[in-house]
Amino acid sequence: MSRENVLVSAQWAEDNLETPGVVFVEVDEDTSAYDGGHIPGAVKVDWKTDLQDPVRRDFVDREGFEKLLSARGIGNDDQVVLYGGNNNWFAAYAYWYFKLYGHDKVQLLDGGRKKWELDGRPLVKDAVSRPATEYKAQEQDLTLRAFRQEVVDAINVKNLVDVRSPDEFSGKLLAPAHLPQEQAQRAGHIPSAINVPWSKAANEDGTFRSDDELREIYGDAGLDGGKATIAYCRIGERSSHTWFVLRELLGHTDVKNYDGSWTEYGSLVGVPVALGSE
Repeated sequence: MSRENVLVSAQWAEDNLETPGVVFVEVDEDTSAYDGGHIPGAVKVDWKTDLQDPVRRDFVDREGFEKLLSARGIGNDDQVVLYGGNNNWFAAYAYWYFKLYGHDKVQLLDGGRKKWELDGRPLVKDAVSRPATEYKAQEQDLTLRAFRQEVVDAINVKNLVDVRSPDEFSGKLLAPAHLPQEQAQRAGHIPSAINVPWSKAANEDGTFRSDDELREIYGDAGLDGGKATIAYCRIGERSSHTWFVLRELLGHTDVKNYDGSWTEYGSLVGVPVALGSE
């Protein structure tokens, strides 16, 4: 997989704002960011209300994903360009969703909102309405998604990449410092996991580091390129960013995102938990 297939530059994006068949979609951690100004023509997806089942702790199902994309005016043949704040944190989460449901014509705007704003490119507050479509999704591609028993079985067998902060990895915190310390019953990490915080993959302007730099980061951390890999964080969004780096940029073919992540694993009865930095 080359960068040209999975990333677009800010300049390319600005040059193609009105290109038929190209749809820009903003997905942010701060779900109010879009309303304060967005890329002209971009539609909004709310990761909480649009991508999550309202009752079960799970994603929207296939029919729900079809309904969402149809309502946003996204067709099966459209080229979707995702972007968002915090170095594309939740945009990468949405990218993984699109791949999970079989939409291959999807890319990230390299650098997301941060790079766009640093460049002084236009943002508007106009309401965006696109004609509804009849989007058809595929069944979930479970080669991209790991579940809890697979994660337990992967201890000391596969690469487990914990992409949270060192304080979350060691058990000092249960969640990022700027969020409430809640959800999991126990702190710590999955035994044999390596800790590579997701943010190491980004430059100061939010763009992804070079392939050589990324290979060095994960190689130095002990990632074994000959093994399958499962990435996890707290709820699966930061690990989507790392999944994107490992699979889409570095070409690792067997990489899964464990979206249950620490909120599930840290509350399981009887599973092994490790504390500290190792």
